[in-house]
Amino acid sequence: MVKEKLSKKNWFIITLFCFMGGIAWNTENMYFNTFITNEIYADVSQAAIRGSMEATTAVARMVALSAVAAVLTTFIMGALSDKLKNRKMFISVGYILWGIVTAMFGFITKENVANLLNLNDETKILACTVWFVILMDIVMTFMGSTSNDAAFQAWVTDVTVPRQRPLVETVLSVVGTISSFAVTGVGSFAQAGTVSYKLFFGGLGLIVTLCGVVGLFLIKDPPRTVQTQSSSNYWADLFYGFRPSVIKENSRLYLSLASFCFAIIAFQVFYPYLLTYVQYVVLPDNGGVENILRPGVIVTAVVVLIVTLTCIVTLLKLSTEKKGFCLVTGVIVLSLGFFLLSTSTNIYVILISIVPVVLGNALVNILFGAAVKDFIPEGKAGLFQGIRMIFVVLLPMVIGPVIGDMACQHAAQTILNEVNAEVIVPAKNMFLWAGIVGVLALIPLYFLVKKGFEIKDNKNDAEVNA
Repeated sequence: MVKEKLSKKNWFIITLFCFMGGIAWNTENMYFNTFITNEIYADVSQAAIRGSMEATTAVARMVALSAVAAVLTTFIMGALSDKLKNRKMFISVGYILWGIVTAMFGFITKENVANLLNLNDETKILACTVWFVILMDIVMTFMGSTSNDAAFQAWVTDVTVPRQRPLVETVLSVVGTISSFAVTGVGSFAQAGTVSYKLFFGGLGLIVTLCGVVGLFLIKDPPRTVQTQSSSNYWADLFYGFRPSVIKENSRLYLSLASFCFAIIAFQVFYPYLLTYVQYVVLPDNGGVENILRPGVIVTAVVVLIVTLTCIVTLLKLSTEKKGFCLVTGVIVLSLGFFLLSTSTNIYVILISIVPVVLGNALVNILFGAAVKDFIPEGKAGLFQGIRMIFVVLLPMVIGPVIGDMACQHAAQTILNEVNAEVIVPAKNMFLWAGIVGVLALIPLYFLVKKGFEIKDNKNDAEVNA
C-alpha cells in the first residue's frame, strides 16, 4: 500500500537542509553584493573606479559567473551522483566544505590582496580584489551546487511522489523564506557596520558546516536512488537532457522550465541589487530607519503580511484542482507587483506592492517547482538537475543582473563614498524592466496549460517513503 506521508525523519532532513542551504545561498546572493559596495568600494577613488568597473557591474559579473559555475557543477555532479548512487556523501561533504568557503570570505580585503600580490596601484588593487571575490564566489558556488542543487534536490525528488510534491515545495518555499529573513536579520548588522563582515561570514559558515556533519549520520539514500539504472557512459549521461528525442518526449518539463525561467529572470533583474537599493535609496527617501519604524508603517506591514499569507494559502488550496489557472494568476500578479514597485520609493507604495510580488513569487516557485519534479522521468532525477539549472539559475543569473545593471547605469543614481567618489547605486526603474520580462513567462505557460498537468503516481512509490 502506498504511504500518504513522508517519514518524520525525511521531513526533518528536508527542513534542516533547506534552511541551512538557504542560509548559505542567501548569504551569497544578498550579502556578497553589499560586501562589494560597502567594503570593497567604500574608500576607493573615482579614478580607481573608472579604471576598473562600477560596483553594479562587479555585482552583475559575479552573479553571472557564479551561475555558469553552478550549472556546470550541477551537470557534472548531478550525473555523477546518479552514477555512484550515493547522494548522501555529495550532500553532507558538500555542506561541510560550503560552510568553510563561506567563512573564508571575511578575510578578503584590499589590504590582504595587495599584500598577497605585492600591488601598489589603487586601480589594480581594486580590480584584483573584485576578481578575487568573484573567484571565491565561484568556488563557493561549486560546493553549494554539488551539495544542494545536484544532490539535495535530486534526493528530494527521490523520496517524494507527485501528490506529495506541492506540499513539499510549499515547505521548501516557506523554509527558504524564513532562512532569507534570518540572514537578513543577522546581515543587517554587518551591512550597518555594527558587526564585521568577517564575523558575519564566519558565523554563518560554521553552522552550514555543522549541518553537513549532521547529514553524515541522518541522511539515507532511498531504494529508488540505489536501484536506478544509469547509462554505462558517464559522458552520454551529461548530455542526456539535450537530446531532441528526450526534449520531445518530455515537452511539458521543458515548457515548465521555460516559463519558470522568464519569471526568475524578472526576479534577478533587481534581486542582486535589492539590499543596496534599500540602504541607499529607500531608507534616505523615507527619512531613515527611525521614520520607517513609526506605528503607521508597522501596522501597514502587518496587514500586508496577513493579506499576503491568506491569498497564498487560498490559491495553493485551489491549485490542487486548477494548477494552470493559479500559475497564470501568479505570473500576472508578480509582474503587476514589479510595475507598482517601479512607480515610487515611498514606503507605503512599496509595502502595498509587496503583496502581489510575494504572492506571485510564492505561487510561481511552489507550483513550477512541483511541476518540474513531476515531469522529470522516473529514476533520472540526477540527469535532469543540470537542465533544470540552465533554466532556473544560468539564464536568469546571467541575463537578469545584466538588465538590472543597464537599468541602474541608465538612471545614473549615485552616492558619495568616504573619499567623495561617485558610486552608482540601484534605481527603481529596474523593477519596470523586471515586470516586462515577467510578462514573457505567459508565452510558454500558455502551451503548458494546453497540454495539462496530470501525473499518475508509480505503483511502487511506497518504497521512497521509508
